[in-house]
Amino acid sequence: MKLDLMVMTVHPDDAELGAGGTMAKYVAEGKKVGIIDLTEGELGTRGTAETRKQEALKAAEILGVHVRENLGLRDGFFQNDEASQLEIIRCIRKYRPEIVITNALEDRHPDHGRASKLVYDALFLSGLRRIETYDADGNAQEAFRPRLQLQLIQDKYIQPDIILDITPFWAIKEQSVLAYTTQFNAKQDDSEPQTYISNPNFMDATRGRGAELGRNIQVPYAEGFTSRKLLGVNDLFELV
Repeated sequence: MKLDLMVMTVHPDDAELGAGGTMAKYVAEGKKVGIIDLTEGELGTRGTAETRKQEALKAAEILGVHVRENLGLRDGFFQNDEASQLEIIRCIRKYRPEIVITNALEDRHPDHGRASKLVYDALFLSGLRRIETYDADGNAQEAFRPRLQLQLIQDKYIQPDIILDITPFWAIKEQSVLAYTTQFNAKQDDSEPQTYISNPNFMDATRGRGAELGRNIQVPYAEGFTSRKLLGVNDLFELV
């Protein structure tokens, strides 16, 4: 299946937190959308890799995405090396997405920036025809490079290069995030350790971030992204 939009991020729940509304918007418009998780989030303080897997599937169902896969890189210890790059190249050539959104360039969690650089490098290499890769059936894959890569705005606020109105899809975004029941909105009597994101205040801050981004374009809620390259438009009158 060829994807229009792929969100390729390092931990299950990164995609929903940073681009859940964007994914829901384009699913509603009939675009083919997929999520690729680089790791299982197995180092997370709360829950397990198995519970995260089930939560990720539930979140994907809520968003209505067409594909969700996990590349199984090592949470916390993955490297920007040949083996990891080739895993991503095979995935990109398999789904041939027009747009890829990945983790923030720099963030509180060191995995985020490292994953962003890994994906950036792999996307470039994916377009080189002399790098040979094969699909699951042993067929040679054609070189392919997405038209655009964007990065999420995650915990650390970074000035966005582009802001997208997701107001009609904010409720779906929140539902997809809260599908990770081991990670967010922990109860007072929860037996697992409390974390930075399990505190209910974290979801309040997430709503505040969405509202602040929306205020910049005079809408209730938005998501913002950064771009490593200048973005061009064909029609100035299409801009908000």
